Amino acid sequence: MASKPKELLQELSHPGPHDVLRGDLALVGLPGVVFTPQKGLNLPAIAFGHGWLQPPGRYHGLLRHLASWGFVTAAPATQRGPLPSHRLFASDLRDTLSVVTGVRLGPDGISVDPDKLALAGHSTGGGAAVLAAAAEGAPRVRAVATVSAAQTFPAATEAARKVTVPGLHLAAAEDLVAPAVGHAAAIANAWAGPVQLRTLAKSTHLAVTEGRHWSQLLLQGKPRYATQRLVRALFTAFFLTHLTGKDTYRPLLEWDTKKAAVELDTTADDAPVPA
Repeated sequence: MASKPKELLQELSHPGPHDVLRGDLALVGLPGVVFTPQKGLNLPAIAFGHGWLQPPGRYHGLLRHLASWGFVTAAPATQRGPLPSHRLFASDLRDTLSVVTGVRLGPDGISVDPDKLALAGHSTGGGAAVLAAAAEGAPRVRAVATVSAAQTFPAATEAARKVTVPGLHLAAAEDLVAPAVGHAAAIANAWAGPVQLRTLAKSTHLAVTEGRHWSQLLLQGKPRYATQRLVRALFTAFFLTHLTGKDTYRPLLEWDTKKAAVELDTTADDAPVPA
């Protein structure tokens, strides 16, 4: 019998079955961090883009959580200044996928399947993930997920018109830095492939981040555990569905709940299940 969405949310909010290893991405070519399951071959991988002025350390909990569910997750620590190049950041995200695909990771030689790659990001890192997904040539990605995505230069909205793989975009309801209308919603509405846009209730621009950072003096909001928990569960369900081919957690993606209300959905055959 299939699990109910609330049960799936509870399950995916907790760490998965894999022990997790943490490594330095610089050892394989780029500054940053990489998390992997303790062992495994031909694993799916996700490159994650940090937000404006944010260090990758503010997303370690999310990256570790995804790794515990079987994903290799890597976040480059590049373009962290006040005037980052979004184009170069997108290139760094693609290079990150190439790096983790091209080398064995960890003491037991963990490997990544080049046909199971995805991109994700927060704020400008989300916009850069869209730019990276739209770029031509290898590596090719199979899914893109963002939270509080911000517009970039060149425009992520224009890049979204070229992205045909599934997309999940989570907007923060109280985001004053990248309001949904001109950012996440605009990207989702331009998306060429199947896409879902959700609004995270009671969430600000920095709600998904972890710990303290001086940038909170400049940017609106602060970390919020309820938002982090919800993002972890939705990202995990999305990537398990689209990178591993399993439909076990699809009901969570079809669930319309007030905590993450569905604003746009071109992915489901049926209407979302009401909360």
